[in-house]
Formats: sequence, C-alpha cells, structure tokens
Amino acid sequence: QLQLMESGGGLVQPGGSLRLSCAASGFDFDYYAAAWFRQRPGKEREGVSSINSSGGSTTYADSVKGRFTTSRDNAKNTVYLQMNNLKPEDTAIYYCALSVYYSDYLLESDYTYWGQGTQVTVSS
Repeated sequence: QLQLMESGGGLVQPGGSLRLSCAASGFDFDYYAAAWFRQRPGKEREGVSSINSSGGSTTYADSVKGRFTTSRDNAKNTVYLQMNNLKPEDTAIYYCALSVYYSDYLLESDYTYWGQGTQVTVSS
C-alpha cells in the first residue's frame, strides 16, 4: 500500500523551530522527487520546497528561503522540512508529495502521491 505520513507539526511561538517528517511506505522511494506544500487559512495550497531523488538539488519558495531546509534520508524512506525562525504567516497545513520528476516550479500538478497533512500553528 502506497502511503505518505507527515508528522512533527504543532504549536510554536514566533521565532521558533519545527522539523516535519514525511515517511513513505510502499514506494521505491529512491526514484521519487519529493516536495512540501502548505495551505494557509483561506488560501490555496502553495509549494514550499522540493528535493530531487538523490537529495542533491533543492528548490524553495521565496517566502521561506533562508529559513526552511528540506532534506531526505533514502535509507529511512523519509523526507524532512526543517523550519526555523517561524512566523505567524507560516501557519498552515503542511503536506508532503512525491513525483517521478524533479522540478524547480513547485506545481501541484507535477505530484502524484500526497500525504494527509500536518498542522503547524505559529502563535504567541
């Protein structure tokens, strides 16, 4: 069974950090590019970051550059999103997704498999 399971969300104060994890099962994980998307309250889902199958290339949305870092451990079938210096506007449901293609464009339509999402709330 193909499954993506996000974890690590929660409530954090502005300026704080969280690390999200996305564990994949049922996939030949090494062959897939991965991405993180988020849906902020009242807004459409948007791309946050992507990483190619080997982990050698990454892309970030301008809004998170310098604060978020995506990485992966293919031995553990897991992709990560380290989020530092969090801001209230980062409050969203965060989703991971897999694609057979790596792209710099962070388009939802490029991604075939999606997790259920994990809530991140940044508030004092």
